[in-house]
Amino acid sequence: MDFAARSFAADGYHTTSVTSIVDRLGVGKGVFYWYFDSKDELLVAILGDALRSMRDAQRDAIAGEPDPARRIEQGIRSSLGWLADHRHLFALMEFARTEERFAPIIRQADQQTVADALPHVSAGITAGLLRGEDPVILTMAILGVTGHLARVLVLEQGHDTDTVADAAIAFCRQGYVAGANPALTRRIA
Repeated sequence: MDFAARSFAADGYHTTSVTSIVDRLGVGKGVFYWYFDSKDELLVAILGDALRSMRDAQRDAIAGEPDPARRIEQGIRSSLGWLADHRHLFALMEFARTEERFAPIIRQADQQTVADALPHVSAGITAGLLRGEDPVILTMAILGVTGHLARVLVLEQGHDTDTVADAAIAFCRQGYVAGANPALTRRIA
């Protein structure tokens, strides 16, 4: 599946055929169709595995951290690190977002991401570490900032992941108010 994922990301999903995948792997089409009914089914499996892998990495990154604000920071760093390390899968996720037959998988993953992050944001609000706003909106704001920076700066422009994570965390912690640390955002401009 990794070979197919890399092929889809490099050559484009629509232009990569089952024949080209099996030919490059040196196996017959029968082997492919033993496991998958179609190229679409293969991509669905790739996306499912990728989304589980990223979620596992996030869960591992925050395990044992008692401070909810630190859990959020570690989750941001983990997410950006995973996306940078798996750019081909990140590119496929972005592609899937634009195709109606795959978009429901991504929308469901987005909903799961909110559900996963929400308890940490709620705990941060309860502890007085985060602004006392609607936790769902605050969660979506954090994920929105992180997702946009990941897409533009990590995937498209190839910026250093730690620098982007620092900027995302600084913005999420401080917002756009005066007195925020501009040095963090200047480094990635």
